[in-house]
Amino acid sequence: MSVYYKLEFEAPVVELERQIEDAEGALRRASSSVAPVPDSPLTSDVGQPTEQLSEGEIAALGQRIERLKSDRLAKLAEVYGDLSPWETVRVARHPKRPQTRDYLELLCRDFCELHGDRRFGDDPAMVTGFGRIGPHRVLIVGHQKGRTTTEKLACHFGCAHPEGYRKALLKMKMAEKYRLPIVTFVDTPGAYPGIGAEQRGQAEAIAVNLREMSRLHTPVISIVIGEGGSGGALGIAVADRVAMLEYAWYSVISPEGCAAILWKQANEQTNNAAAKALKLTAADNIELGIIDHIVREPVGAAHRDPRGAARSIEQWVSETLSHLKAIDPAVLVAQRYDRFRKMGRLLESDMLPTV
Repeated sequence: MSVYYKLEFEAPVVELERQIEDAEGALRRASSSVAPVPDSPLTSDVGQPTEQLSEGEIAALGQRIERLKSDRLAKLAEVYGDLSPWETVRVARHPKRPQTRDYLELLCRDFCELHGDRRFGDDPAMVTGFGRIGPHRVLIVGHQKGRTTTEKLACHFGCAHPEGYRKALLKMKMAEKYRLPIVTFVDTPGAYPGIGAEQRGQAEAIAVNLREMSRLHTPVISIVIGEGGSGGALGIAVADRVAMLEYAWYSVISPEGCAAILWKQANEQTNNAAAKALKLTAADNIELGIIDHIVREPVGAAHRDPRGAARSIEQWVSETLSHLKAIDPAVLVAQRYDRFRKMGRLLESDMLPTV
């Protein structure tokens, strides 16, 4: 149960987890202690002398562990029920948070990965392939940040190059040809901003994706599983239905980038202010009409229970695709167009002062 990466607001939970771990260790030692032999001290499973507990003491220790676990769940619900926008960003960036490849293992069957954009090369920051989610055969596209240092460097920390977006679009066109729905997993701080990416047409690649995805004659759904940063996220998120995991974020810019622009420095105070002003949480996005659904995470967020998060995603994907597959493709395209056109729409009367 040891957690090596600790968020500051989780301090009360971490202390309860330490007590649970200590109590479970004591229970294991008591359960595995052996009867003393002549001329030998009573030893535990780690070879250290230990005091043998009575059955009543062992039962009491078990009851204490159950109480601590109950207190831990209650504290987790309390802490995660009142996160600030900046704290939500911190959770979305947790190093143990499940990524696209994790969800592929947890909820996808018969996955066959596809590589390359037929122009430049293959981008490991963008994963594409065919597979099954629930009863549906689908094309899956998703950002991948990497887990180890080597993987993170290879995946550019989830910041895709133009070949990644071109690879994604090429496979989407293939899915349209075979009339297969498309499911995308968004998890990126933004598209890669390096010189090489710009030389190979980063902005053009994303712009083409926006145009072409808007008129794909097949159902497209997208879910923000972690970070949803700017055009790098939108490049695979022009969809009929968009959802967010409860502790993900989705915005035009990161809080640090916003803070650096507005206050010329990014620190804890300005990051907090920027995150609040950006309206980047799932609750903010659904209120603004940017997304259609919030996928609830297990108590304590997805990094504490990846399987539970995967089950919630699978349920939403299955139900949503069952609905969209019944709609005529031409109608889907028209509805998709209308969905994005109405974002930011307002009436002039709303701007007039009240008398």
